Amino acid sequence: MENYLNENFGGVKPKHSSDEVLQKWRDMCGLVKNPKRRFRFTANIEKRNEAAAMRRTNHKLRVAVLVSKAALHLLHSAEVNRDTTLPEEFKAAGFGISADDAGTIVEGHNPEKLKLHGGVDGLATKLKTCTTNGLAMDDKELATRQELFGTNEFTEREQRGFWVFVWEALQDMTLMVLAVCAFVSLIVGIATEGWPKGSHDGLGIVASILLVVFVTATSDYRQSLQFRDLDKEKKKISIQVTRKGYRQKLSIYELLPGDIVHLGIGDQVPADGLFLSGFALSIDESSLTGESEPVKVNTENPYLLSGTKVQDGSCKMLVVTVGMRTQWGKLMATLTEGGNDETPLQVKLNGVATIIGKIGLIFAIVTFAVLVQKLFASKIIEGTQWSWSGDDALLLLEYFAIAVTIVVVAVPEGLPLAVTLSLAFAMKKMMNDKALVRNLAACETMGSATTICSDKTGTLTTNHMTVVKSCICMNVGTAEHIPDSAKKILVQSIFTNTGGEVVSNKEGKREILGSPTDTAILEFGLSLGGDFQVERKATKVLRVEPFNSTKKQMGVVLELPGGGVRAHCKGASEIVLAACDKVINENGEVVALDDKKLTFLKSTIDLFAGEALRTLCLAYIDLESGVSAETPIPSSGYTCIGIVGIKDPVRPGVRESVALCRSAGITVRMVTGDNITTAKAIARECGILTDDGIAIEGPVFREMSLKELLVKIPKIQVMARSSPLDKHMLVKHLRTTFGEVVAVTGDGTNDAPALHEADIGLAMGIAGTEVAKESADVIILDDNFSTIVTVAKWGRSVYVNIQKFVQFQLTVNIVALIVNFTSACLTGSAPLTAVQLLWVNMIMDTLGALALATEPPNDELMKRAPVGRKGNFISNVMWRNIFGQAVYQFAVIWLLQSKGKSFFGLDGDDSDLILNTLIFNCFVFCQLFNEVNSREMEKENVLDGIWKNKVFVSVIAATVIFQVIIIEYLGTFANTSPLTPTQWLFSIFTGFLSMPIAVFLKKIPV
Repeated sequence: MENYLNENFGGVKPKHSSDEVLQKWRDMCGLVKNPKRRFRFTANIEKRNEAAAMRRTNHKLRVAVLVSKAALHLLHSAEVNRDTTLPEEFKAAGFGISADDAGTIVEGHNPEKLKLHGGVDGLATKLKTCTTNGLAMDDKELATRQELFGTNEFTEREQRGFWVFVWEALQDMTLMVLAVCAFVSLIVGIATEGWPKGSHDGLGIVASILLVVFVTATSDYRQSLQFRDLDKEKKKISIQVTRKGYRQKLSIYELLPGDIVHLGIGDQVPADGLFLSGFALSIDESSLTGESEPVKVNTENPYLLSGTKVQDGSCKMLVVTVGMRTQWGKLMATLTEGGNDETPLQVKLNGVATIIGKIGLIFAIVTFAVLVQKLFASKIIEGTQWSWSGDDALLLLEYFAIAVTIVVVAVPEGLPLAVTLSLAFAMKKMMNDKALVRNLAACETMGSATTICSDKTGTLTTNHMTVVKSCICMNVGTAEHIPDSAKKILVQSIFTNTGGEVVSNKEGKREILGSPTDTAILEFGLSLGGDFQVERKATKVLRVEPFNSTKKQMGVVLELPGGGVRAHCKGASEIVLAACDKVINENGEVVALDDKKLTFLKSTIDLFAGEALRTLCLAYIDLESGVSAETPIPSSGYTCIGIVGIKDPVRPGVRESVALCRSAGITVRMVTGDNITTAKAIARECGILTDDGIAIEGPVFREMSLKELLVKIPKIQVMARSSPLDKHMLVKHLRTTFGEVVAVTGDGTNDAPALHEADIGLAMGIAGTEVAKESADVIILDDNFSTIVTVAKWGRSVYVNIQKFVQFQLTVNIVALIVNFTSACLTGSAPLTAVQLLWVNMIMDTLGALALATEPPNDELMKRAPVGRKGNFISNVMWRNIFGQAVYQFAVIWLLQSKGKSFFGLDGDDSDLILNTLIFNCFVFCQLFNEVNSREMEKENVLDGIWKNKVFVSVIAATVIFQVIIIEYLGTFANTSPLTPTQWLFSIFTGFLSMPIAVFLKKIPV
């Protein structure tokens, strides 16, 4: 079976599967009872193709606009002049432009129309906003603006109500056939036996169908609510906005035309807008147009489109158009209907359902044929083959209903849906544990993870940084005795060469904005007595080169008040120090950086790094005047100002989490951009670097030959000074060469390729950029390594829970099929009626999934080796348990059928009914106790922690109560007869016996 599944249903990957592969397995699903339900949580390929076509149209439109700008100049001018009438409602509210008019400026890249409205500043005035202080409005004005320009929300497909799920559950082909059988049975029964006696069989089937439908719909509806909640969490994106003169964080859904938005590397452009000011801004428009070539945005090309991403640089943007008026809004409306990719387990279980369904269909046809043949044979013997009564018609109808019900039981439609149920449950719980799952497959893949490549900063450490040591002007220690001339340059460097800001909040208190590193250095600058605003106003910024993880440094070029030009540089200590040939000494004088001074500075870096401090070097260079914004910042000739050591403490619980991973067979590797000495110190503190492991630097790693890599990679535990390319290369080799299942953490824009390449990409929720989050499968909301271990535990729980459910359901499938088939062949009747089989189907399908697929994880899960890439889903252990229990159950039922009457002393007209009721009761209790057995596939104590799982206990209790009601009170409809206390005890004991049998089976090695 495993080979068949891998061949026909194994092509689907956890992510990035092609449409051809997704379509292939759908075509392989020959027997599907209810396509609406079976394919509910799968990708809508048709809608995805629509979205791809929209992207192509957007790209063509963009190309057309660029190519024909000159040719269409006159046409645009005429159109602009013609279409200047302002609707009354906008005029009354004091706006100088309508929403539709504003929308065409950015979407159409229309310079003539922008010029007509007075450029960016003129447009800001018409939108009643200030490019410095942003919107200043009360609640009434806010409501008016929302009404006229719309909100920044996208039209989503309408959430389906409960009755839609009821309707979809009714689409089950076999239930529809049974409903027809019930209708015919009602008519024939009433015609032959009268009302109400003749209606019992038909009404029994109808009631069973309705029960199955409503229980199924309730389960599906609850799942949809869980996914709805998770979708809301996924869409929570905040952005820096200036409103009422204050910089603040707002949800992107609160944005309005006229807002001033601050964008940095990795941010998603939240609405259509225009560039106000910024440096080296490069935009990736591939999400909108499919074109991967970045677009430079500046005052000449100021158009910023919603949904695109900032690849480099930073800027201030004026929001012009929001929500469904943007091209991204229209694309998102189509994309949301495309759905999520199905997971490999979903597809595999669709394969299992297809195989068993085909076997079940054959059994059903043969069972029906045998039963009909037995009826014909008896009528021929009696000589009544030419006379058929209403009773004979009812009997034929009953045989047909039994055959259809065998298909209902045999096709395990619930298998693929159990995956979704388990994933929905796990995702909800993981949300509470600070992990947001973006890609369904990541849950199950994480359970197979064999390697975690983790960042250091913010993941293994707290990301609360402070400068605790410094070496300024060749003087290690406090920064109190710095010469004034040097202090002036140091403060200028700190406050101008930064991605952060010091602002006043609404309460008038000082607040530092920016990354933790920027915040730490700005705090250091303030402690020296510096004034951020004074320093920023004293100089004019000519060029900014933002920090990125490839260069590991950032720089700024300033025009000084006296007329000179100066460049400041800050970054990885050894890299910036290597660019220096001078240094400021203890007297504040600039002197040559000789070998002695260089050795002292390098030993200081090592000293700081050995204490697990992040080290940064600050340097400057005076340039010739005449430097423009296009002139690159020099790469050498700098004067070293000093080195700072930043403390970033290791998070509590990380050491224990790393040890837990090791015991679970998961290797943890640290991949960081920091100095190797700092990285090794932190790695030892976390328990990552062991005596047999090695630490390596990125530049060394990338120069290695393939032969060397094959030897080194398994031993690498720390990679320092790594570039995004090194990280990507390590992940690729681990996956392809060594067959590892790799989870990777990332927070920056440049981490996107590694997150994309990994089996599971884990983005940081606090420090991570929108680009990193977009590429990730799971977002770690608290940036904590311990949360990653929790995700791994939940991943294993999902995988094992689905295995438990499959084991339970296949046992029921096999026994139900064989019992009805052999009984039909040997006795000419089926012991389990259509109503009883429908109840059994509900126990093993919806209720079984609810009980077993929602088991919470336990600590034992992290003591097993990971499944890895090549593990069989239906393992030998499962087959042993399935066949062992199936043989026992079949033996019990067969003994009851052959010896039951004599054993219990049954005689009289109702002996067959009582015996069949007893068989049905024993069969159900066997399933209930086997459900308990299925909680553990190898562990003997299956009752451990059972009371903690309230869902499981509730399902078992509800099943027992309803079983008693069916037997004792619903005999007329369910073809059952009340049982004696002895018979009840026998039924329960028979079921209970499966537990010691399970213990015996678990001792058999496989």
